[in-house]
Amino acid sequence: MKRRLALTAALIAGLLASALATPAAGAVPSGERETAAVAFAPKPPRLPTPWSNQVSTSNPLPEYPRPQLTRFQWQSLNGIWQFAPAANLDTPPVGVNLAEEVLVPFPIESALSGIERHEHRMYYRRTFTVPAGWSGQRIQLNFGAVMWQSKVWVNGTLLGTHEGGYDAFSYDVTPALRAGSNEIIVGVRNPVDAEDIPLGKQRLNRGGIWYTPTSGIWQTVWLEPTSAARITRLDTTPNVAAGALDLTVQGTSGQTVTAQVVSGGQVVGQATGTTGTQFRIPVPNARLWSPDDPFLYDLRVTLGSGDSVGGYFGMRSVGKAMLGGVLRPTLNGKFVFQLGTLDQGYWPDGLSTAPTDEALRFDLEQQKALGFNLVRKHIKVESARWFYHADKLGLMVWQDMPSLVAGRNASAAGEARYETELRRMIENHKGITSIVQWVPFNEGWGEFDAGRIADLVKSLDPTRLVNHNSGSNCCDSDPDPGNGDVIDDHMYVGPAVARTPSATRILALGEYGGLGLHVPGHEWSTGDTFAYEMLPTPAALTNRYVQITSQLPDLINGSGLSASVYTEPTDVEDEINGFYTYDRQVRKMDFAKVREANLKVLAAAKGTVLTTGSLAALKVTTTGLQTRYLRHLNGVAATEVVNAASSKVLKQDSAFWVRPGLADAACYSFESRNFPGQYLRHSNFRIQRAASTGGSFAADATFCAREGLSGGGTSLESKNLPGYYLRHRNAEVWLDRDTGGSFREDSTWNVVPAWWRSGADLAEGQVRSFRVTTPGYTNRYLRHLDGAARTDVIDAASPLQARQDASFVVRPGLAESSCYSLESRNFPGQYLRHRGYRLHKDANDGTATYAKDATFCAQPARAGGTGNVSLQSFNYPTHYVRHATESVYIAVAGGGNPWDGASSYDADTTWADTAGLGG
Repeated sequence: MKRRLALTAALIAGLLASALATPAAGAVPSGERETAAVAFAPKPPRLPTPWSNQVSTSNPLPEYPRPQLTRFQWQSLNGIWQFAPAANLDTPPVGVNLAEEVLVPFPIESALSGIERHEHRMYYRRTFTVPAGWSGQRIQLNFGAVMWQSKVWVNGTLLGTHEGGYDAFSYDVTPALRAGSNEIIVGVRNPVDAEDIPLGKQRLNRGGIWYTPTSGIWQTVWLEPTSAARITRLDTTPNVAAGALDLTVQGTSGQTVTAQVVSGGQVVGQATGTTGTQFRIPVPNARLWSPDDPFLYDLRVTLGSGDSVGGYFGMRSVGKAMLGGVLRPTLNGKFVFQLGTLDQGYWPDGLSTAPTDEALRFDLEQQKALGFNLVRKHIKVESARWFYHADKLGLMVWQDMPSLVAGRNASAAGEARYETELRRMIENHKGITSIVQWVPFNEGWGEFDAGRIADLVKSLDPTRLVNHNSGSNCCDSDPDPGNGDVIDDHMYVGPAVARTPSATRILALGEYGGLGLHVPGHEWSTGDTFAYEMLPTPAALTNRYVQITSQLPDLINGSGLSASVYTEPTDVEDEINGFYTYDRQVRKMDFAKVREANLKVLAAAKGTVLTTGSLAALKVTTTGLQTRYLRHLNGVAATEVVNAASSKVLKQDSAFWVRPGLADAACYSFESRNFPGQYLRHSNFRIQRAASTGGSFAADATFCAREGLSGGGTSLESKNLPGYYLRHRNAEVWLDRDTGGSFREDSTWNVVPAWWRSGADLAEGQVRSFRVTTPGYTNRYLRHLDGAARTDVIDAASPLQARQDASFVVRPGLAESSCYSLESRNFPGQYLRHRGYRLHKDANDGTATYAKDATFCAQPARAGGTGNVSLQSFNYPTHYVRHATESVYIAVAGGGNPWDGASSYDADTTWADTAGLGG
């Protein structure tokens, strides 16, 4: 027995190679084909991808389809099958040629299938011959996935009925086989949204955010020989703390199992157990899987009765922990910000099925190259090879459950179907290294019993986080039950969040973005396209992406955000908000700039990059002291409780401009908000606020951002005293070395948005006017006319009415007292507010929306100049008040609206703050 199990490294490598590409001799499709009335003819895709013409009609998708459980011998049944629509699935066409031909495994609505239409019911038919070398073994017929209900017959014998469009299933066809040619018939029914089934975004009447149905066989079909006692699944659970793999081998019960962990061709761990029971295999000095190092171990598992399979796994742990005073998701015990995309997994030629394995891998490779480390697989479950590529590339995955139909309550039968398929999805993917989170519901689509379902998912898999409903702040969502591991908001365009993390749930932004761009000749729809914000050019789209992405660090550090998901990697049918066009032919953004922006976010989340030019506060992270902030008082740094009710002086004393380091631009200096030109510096190890005295001042005032010593946030190391960190103790702030005790917490800070939001001052209670500074228009002033804001030429000789229209009383911001609201001089109680981007003079209706729309934060003038100011929208912080063709808007540089043009943007958003013209 020991001799038979002692496999050589070469044999192990050969057995595992089937996970990577087309295996050797056994992995060829049957050459048998009977002729249908209408022979197969490929149909040209509406939008061809770079891989459309590489699809083989004799052996499409030839790679071994299940890398997580590999066998050396197999036979693909992909290729041309006969096809016919059906009135029912009760009369299989045994021995009868069907009218058409279809290319399996592409859904029938796709061009690659050759059918390119929807059928509610249908039959597939083909013949095959079992290789002679398989004699004496059991023959398994495997389906990667069939949408939605299927019946399978071999030689007229019904093997079974399967419901569920996203999970693999198999039949032992041995009893139904005969010598020579064998006939297989598959009947399929896909009601799409005519019934309550898990279907994701498929709709009979597609359009907008809903997509073309994907009916029938849409993943690989194959045969493989096995022993009578066989392995059906490997449930791998890495146990990093124990330095081991916890393995459950599913299959024929009561079988002895030997499992070997292999690295670089060498066996590094081995153990024995029994099928159906978890046992532990040592993995000494484990190399941990992460996005930065996605190392995978090979796995070889053999039953005592002879069945042998290959597999793989990554060693990693998933959890959550309070780090830097914020609950964070952890990977291998460390906070890794999850920066992801909303990946729909659709193709213009194959719909739900990628045309080739190279194409399948391409989408993931591009996302990783853009700097993302996460993919949210959106209400679709992909093939096993997709997960293998994610594991291999090092992309974390949120796996959505395909939803029931949105906008209606499901029937009892629909809820039962959902729950059955949910269980299968989790059970079948327990061994996927990259999956870090399960998402049962999205925006409440088909949601029911959300609290119970979240608990069910956690009971099925306690090793991963559970997000009960991504986007539970919006749409069709039921009230949040408060359980699970994640609070998940959706905000378009965003980014923004409506809530904060709790002691038990991390905070995620499950969807944001959706920036769109038309690319003529590369769009699925010629009319009704969709995006959340349209941009005019690739440059404008890129700049807008960088603008909104640059807001994530403030949400990470200030709001406790731990994950974000951008919509989306590619255009999909009517949606045109991808990095790529739907056909993957055109990059819509400057990918280098996208990657640079993304990497800055990840670095900011690690604590090693701060946003220069921003107003920030240094928040204490020490347990029990997390309401305290660094502030200066009489020139000396201390910590004090700061909150919304604090005084203006305290808020400003705790606000600092983050500047490039005075002694090293790769580090940072902190300039006082209310004492310009004075910086935090150390003197005799005490931190003070001081103006430059020359000598060592620049070095004393320079601090280098390091990963937070306590596991979250940022630690600030002295530039000229390496090993010494900014640290609070007894409400004082010093430079200290690690002295043990609470040092690591005390020297870890959250660099958050300052309590005082305005970087420039306006004179509260005074009447002020705002003059245009753009050259050639400097005699024009901001005024209201007929309720709308505009600019006009106004001077001392102008009518009193015009001068009063151009005069505003500066008030504390209605939504935020550190910003400002501009009350009309001649219409008391009415304020300038943005509505549809245009500024208007409206009466205060008392709503929160009005208050936010009427609040503007004064910032240093974008175009510079003494006495000048720029007015930043409080609730659209990338937008500033700008004049354009006499009208006044909130505008973003290079945005999609006519008033967003990048030319003269800084000048147009810079206003001279003058005495009120109207007295």
